[in-house]
Amino acid sequence: TNTSGPGLCLKSEAIGLAVITELPIVIVDVQRAGPSTGLPTKTEQADLLQALYGRNGESPVAILSASSPSDCFYAAYEACRIAVKYMTPVILLTDGYIGNGAEPWKIPDTNELTPIPFKRDYDPETFEPYERDIETLSRPWAIPGTPGLEHRVGGLEKKHIVGSVSHDPDNHDFMVKMRANKIKKIIAEIPPTAIDGPESGELVVLSWGGSYGAVRTAIEQSRKKGSAVSHLQLRWINPLPPDLGEKLKKFKKILIPEINLGQLNTLIRSVYLIDTIPYNRVRGLPFTAKEIQIKIEEILGGKS
Repeated sequence: TNTSGPGLCLKSEAIGLAVITELPIVIVDVQRAGPSTGLPTKTEQADLLQALYGRNGESPVAILSASSPSDCFYAAYEACRIAVKYMTPVILLTDGYIGNGAEPWKIPDTNELTPIPFKRDYDPETFEPYERDIETLSRPWAIPGTPGLEHRVGGLEKKHIVGSVSHDPDNHDFMVKMRANKIKKIIAEIPPTAIDGPESGELVVLSWGGSYGAVRTAIEQSRKKGSAVSHLQLRWINPLPPDLGEKLKKFKKILIPEINLGQLNTLIRSVYLIDTIPYNRVRGLPFTAKEIQIKIEEILGGKS
């Protein structure tokens, strides 16, 4: 989707409906410069907080981001796998720079991809539309129209287990927390956080999305000049990696470059209660490696 006008409202409403019906849906947000029609075809990273919070009610969803054109395949595959396994909407964030980019990509061996298992053979005698899987808290996914598996879907709150419309306050409180806990359980799918460079030190650059290439090149150039700087590229935004806070706290300074006014920076500060250094440009253009390199050298002040 793009992020302008009616499309924005439709995206928000569709996600909210998918949250309460607990159906797998993947929404790809190729972020461009806004608000409204903004700078058409230009890039931006300003939809992160919208993806995280931009709905009415308590509507948590899984969010991940791609780092390059070739990474879009693996990020999209992971988004689909999580959506089906956990029966939840997933938002995949890319941006205009990635969307208009290209790079060589080797078609993967499908046998090497993580399987996407799902169950469809439910017993009509025992089927309950909102019964929970113990591991994932996901509900069953029945083929519409299957005899004996008919149930009600829609935007009204459902009663636990049976799936009928419920106006019970305690049931609503229970179901809201159930859906939130389901998203938290996705943490089990997130691999250990990888850091390029020293695991601790003076400075780490925390980046996400299409800024990856510029940041990586800037860090390589800074290292050639003797600077000790590490890099952490963030794929999972909700839930955040379970070891992210521990990793970040091992550095004296954390630089977060974004093509927005500091949205990931706000999230990291609020979750981990740590100080960070935002670096923001909102010009419809991607960062250049030189811009990031200058900022790194400014922060380190010549320290190696």
